[in-house]
Amino acid sequence: MNPWPFVFAAYAIALGGTASLLLWAWRSMCAAEAQADSLKRRA
Repeated sequence: MNPWPFVFAAYAIALGGTASLLLWAWRSMCAAEAQADSLKRRA
């Protein structure tokens, strides 16, 4: 049995997971910055 399809699938899953984690972290950072900016404007 050829292992290469499983290797490619593992890399695809790992890269997809990494990309989704980076997107989630970036969106969370943007939301936190917006919240911090709104708190600065109030004070």
